[in-house]
Amino acid sequence: MAWTDERVELLKKLWAEGLSARQIADQLGGVTRNAVIGKVHRLGLSGRATTTRTKTVRPRKKRTDSVVRPLSGRAASPAVSPGVANPKQSPGLENFPTALMPPVDELFIPVKDRVTMETLKEHHCKWPIGDPAEEDFHFCGHKRHGDGVYCEFHAAKASQPSRRTVRRKTQKQMISHR
Repeated sequence: MAWTDERVELLKKLWAEGLSARQIADQLGGVTRNAVIGKVHRLGLSGRATTTRTKTVRPRKKRTDSVVRPLSGRAASPAVSPGVANPKQSPGLENFPTALMPPVDELFIPVKDRVTMETLKEHHCKWPIGDPAEEDFHFCGHKRHGDGVYCEFHAAKASQPSRRTVRRKTQKQMISHR
């Protein structure tokens, strides 16, 4: 396939409109995506910012329950009452071994205690909970811990080492025990 003046002009027009190389190749016909990219490069057309995100917004699923869900891969214990902020303070669980308690991924904040952007004060924990685009978005609102901006629970959660750091420490320990 030869690049005629008309096809080059059409390529420039479609490129300026923001079409992808694949879309341009489909419209031109008889040319591959790579041929379009090569021609764009040879013509010196302006590059465009690439993004890994899709242009269309996928609708989020609405949560129908107020149960605190554990992190993925961790099984929830049936002994934990849904909606209880601290399972250790749940009735009937005071003698339950702490080691068997499932980890709490997020604190449950009752609706009446939720802090919004309008009601957020200096002494409140500023940990955001939920999607800011959703109606039920709120902040933790518990009393701040020390000089930080989060409560004790969220301060600990925010300072968790990355998995990479944990993996390195584990590898070093394994090597030192050999």
